[in-house]
Amino acid sequence: MPGPAAGTASADATNEVVCLGESMVTFLPSQPGRLADVPSFGRGIGGAESNVACALAAAGHRAAWVGRVGADGFGDHLVETIGGYGVDTSAVRRDPLRPTGIYFRTATDRGAGAHEVAYYRAGSAASAMSPANVPYEEVFAGRVLHLSGITAALSADCLELLRELTAPRPGRPLVSFDVNHRPHLWRGGDSSVLLELAGRADLVFVGEDEAEEAWGIVGAEAIRAALPEPAVVVVKRGSAGATVFASGLRPGPRSSNAGGAENAPASRSTEGAGAEVVTSVPALRVDVVAAVGAGDAFAAGFLSATLRGLPVRDRVRHGHLMAAAALTVPGDLTEPPARDHADRLVALDDEAWGRLRLGPGWTAADRAPEEVRTP
Repeated sequence: MPGPAAGTASADATNEVVCLGESMVTFLPSQPGRLADVPSFGRGIGGAESNVACALAAAGHRAAWVGRVGADGFGDHLVETIGGYGVDTSAVRRDPLRPTGIYFRTATDRGAGAHEVAYYRAGSAASAMSPANVPYEEVFAGRVLHLSGITAALSADCLELLRELTAPRPGRPLVSFDVNHRPHLWRGGDSSVLLELAGRADLVFVGEDEAEEAWGIVGAEAIRAALPEPAVVVVKRGSAGATVFASGLRPGPRSSNAGGAENAPASRSTEGAGAEVVTSVPALRVDVVAAVGAGDAFAAGFLSATLRGLPVRDRVRHGHLMAAAALTVPGDLTEPPARDHADRLVALDDEAWGRLRLGPGWTAADRAPEEVRTP
């Protein structure tokens, strides 16, 4: 992804996707090791929803990020950096009383036993988001509203905000919800509320591992059974790929709230209203540099293809490719493959798709599909 330019993106009334949530300044270690031993850190940005907005903007979509940051230098850095990627940040609010959240992490994978993260987000500006201070007009201005379960864990006010945003209402955009279960945020809390919020969305992203950890639900079919309401449920299955459960939009408020056929998820069934279509797409083989940001990138790829009206299989493949772009760089954000490059890879037959192996540098515009295949 190109480096951020000075300043922030201006408001655009025709944003396709609005992403609401917390973004923080992240400090990345200069070398592997315990936090106690790392001598210095480089500064970056981190935030599930702002990551999705940045990836969508880099892929050529009009995206906005709505959040709350402190009236401090770290808040300046977040707004300027995210805006520099082409994201509309005009609806971000500054809090004069609360600081911008920050965190430090080690270089190991999030799932590794030695992985450490030190968060300084308690009492942050983002945790003060509530139905009373979020600009609803801007939040509901896009074709898609993308949310995540991280916001619900920040405070009681943030949870109430997500309940408001996912409530049925006339003219509601398509609501995309990434469960994004973070166990450390739910210590002493009830993460089952994420199931409630997911059930009110139109499109849900959830990992098999997090569904088991948060809800005790095992397996893709059981996850769909627990979430019968959303038109589309995308179950991420790690190295096994992803399985999408999709049905025609059901009658009643959800149909009208989804913004019409133009905004409907990829999976509107051709077998009649309510008919279920199940699509599984294997994951790619990737030479992983850092396992951070992949889930957000997958959501961005899937949403990008949804906005383009591509078939379900292609939406999942675009998700896998965007995730592979994130996995093959050290940080959360990276330059995605050019659209025509990604489209060529997505169009491969199943055998050729299965032979792909992607490593650092694979997103270069001059790479042809044959150059990233394995024998």
